Amino acid sequence: MDKIAVLIPCYNEEKTIEKVVKDSLAALPEATVYVYDNNSSDRTVEIAQAAGAIVRHEYMQGKGNVIRRMFREIDAESYIMVDGDDTYPMEFAREMVDKVLSHNADMVVGDRLSSTYFTENKRPFHNFGNSLVRMSINSLFKCDIKDIMTGFRAFSYQFVKTFPVMSKGFEIETEMTIHAVNNNMQVENVIVEYRDRPEGSESKLNTYSDGIKVIFTIIRLFREYKPFNFFALLAFLLFAVSIGFFIPVLIAYFETGFVDKFPTLIVCGFVGLAAVQSFFSGMILQNIARKDRKEFELDLIMLYRHFGEDK
Repeated sequence: MDKIAVLIPCYNEEKTIEKVVKDSLAALPEATVYVYDNNSSDRTVEIAQAAGAIVRHEYMQGKGNVIRRMFREIDAESYIMVDGDDTYPMEFAREMVDKVLSHNADMVVGDRLSSTYFTENKRPFHNFGNSLVRMSINSLFKCDIKDIMTGFRAFSYQFVKTFPVMSKGFEIETEMTIHAVNNNMQVENVIVEYRDRPEGSESKLNTYSDGIKVIFTIIRLFREYKPFNFFALLAFLLFAVSIGFFIPVLIAYFETGFVDKFPTLIVCGFVGLAAVQSFFSGMILQNIARKDRKEFELDLIMLYRHFGEDK
């Protein structure tokens, strides 16, 4: 088991990967640096090897698939994950690792948004999207995560080995954050500087398609982790629609003594029943989610014992 493992997911980063690997080794001399190549068509692999990294491969395309492979294969007391595009200064890595090793943090978030991100990043929709995602998750999950989409994080062994990777692409950062918050793991923020990609290095993140995936990931995980809140909100909306269409029918009945829009009344009844069904579905699913939380805590205890034996 490594003391510190630096994990670098890569796809066509020949212009920056050498600097990222060397900066990682300079900042954390005792660390083992792993570069996981995701079908690069340039010289990323040979440059990373020459710089001193251990290079491995993930042939299923997508950042989520790469992280699944990394977390499955690497055992370490602490992990640093950083993008291979040289947008994160590695001098902050030591502070992040120390919070895992000495302060019991399960995930340390490299917070770009509180420093230079909005001035360095030249893509305004990325700025808006990051702010929107942060506000949404902090509101829905009652937390205070400063940067949801950052690619610079530190993890504990317990986080890595209990995180079920479901996403295939860039929505993986959102999934990590919500997993940690929902399972009451210790999350800390470290403010880090951010610099935009150097000239000639291109981002693989698509602002619109990947942004939509992130939004749907938030909705999916909100439904899975907080089913009562989700289905209670749905029940309220259905009930509001039912009442909204029922009131004109009721007013007409009081005025004339007849139900002129009988089909509307029937639809209102069915929509009202759907609202009741949604509410009680949320209650049932919330009990199942609570049971899953209890099982997760028991699995975490067993993992702590296994971790202690490995050390």
